Amino acid sequence: MMMVADCKRTVLATDLDGTFLGGGASARAQLYSWIADRREEFIVIFVSGRGLGFMRELADCLPVRPDHVIGNVGTSVAAGPDWCPLADIESWLDARWPNDAPARIAEVLARYPGLTEQPVVEGRRVSRYYSDHVEAMAAQADVEQLGFEVLLSDGQYFDVLPPGVRKGPTLLRTLTALGLARERTLVAGDTLNDLSLFETGLAGVAVGNSEPELVHAVRARPNVHLSAKPGAAGVLEALKAFHERGGLWEHRLS
Repeated sequence: MMMVADCKRTVLATDLDGTFLGGGASARAQLYSWIADRREEFIVIFVSGRGLGFMRELADCLPVRPDHVIGNVGTSVAAGPDWCPLADIESWLDARWPNDAPARIAEVLARYPGLTEQPVVEGRRVSRYYSDHVEAMAAQADVEQLGFEVLLSDGQYFDVLPPGVRKGPTLLRTLTALGLARERTLVAGDTLNDLSLFETGLAGVAVGNSEPELVHAVRARPNVHLSAKPGAAGVLEALKAFHERGGLWEHRLS
């Protein structure tokens, strides 16, 4: 079978936890099977807060392997079957994350004992868990004085990122670097660390189990469908409609 040209393939750029990996086993199986049956028509990009190491292991277990991955909340990119870096994106990321960034950020966060270290952190970021929102907001203000950005999500994740770098901006640069069409791209997510995906203006679906703060933030966005179905079922609902309409998107699906 002849491969569809990349510029005409549907791109699914999806978060993992709670989204592509969310919902029941039957729903996940239906999503993966539907994509696998049409695999030559799709480009699949995992866009996650997870590290590249985790995604490599995951890719070996799933029936649908990603074509490209964006990890660590947009601070790492690996392209193609060999998981190669993209030079232009690496330069962009490096310019925003000086070598002393982790040490400077750690010095500030040491003032906040309620922020505890996450066990595995990769990429150009510093990440903590938090339980006290007031403390997290105070730490955010102090870190932002250093010129970095802080992303709070899912009521527990505190991520310090390079300025201007999140999932959405990195995805847009990745699409450009790979020659993939924005108008054929559907994004999917469920927490506030996915908000930047929807802020790109790309067609999107916030799945039914989405964080309430994310739902509030995207409710009025004409590019975003709010699915009533959780996880994989919500992704499949939107992906079917988007793909079958050739990218002609009506976010209020009937």
